[in-house]
Amino acid sequence: MSRIISLHEYELKREGRREAFEEAILKARHDGLLKLSGFEETLFLKGIRGKRREKFASLWIYPSRESWERIWGPAENPRKKDDYPENWKIWENEVLAPFLSQAPHKIAYTAYEEF
Repeated sequence: MSRIISLHEYELKREGRREAFEEAILKARHDGLLKLSGFEETLFLKGIRGKRREKFASLWIYPSRESWERIWGPAENPRKKDDYPENWKIWENEVLAPFLSQAPHKIAYTAYEEF
């Protein structure tokens, strides 16, 4: 079975404090907000070189396509925002939204299948 790895790129508001963003993410993780059934791991990243230097991203790792689809629906027919898991709605609306320059469900992301 191939894992699914989803790369999310975050663009912060200009007036946002990067340290506060990092603290909010660490608190969400500590509080268990990022635990989803069928989810393997997440990594939060800050660019140190290249096009996204000083910008943030995250990797969301799922053990299989089936586990990813149980949460988000199939790639050709994804779940609607209203049908996202409740803790994900809190993650987007209360943790991410205050910091991002666009709506959380409109961030740049790509889901990859490992081969």
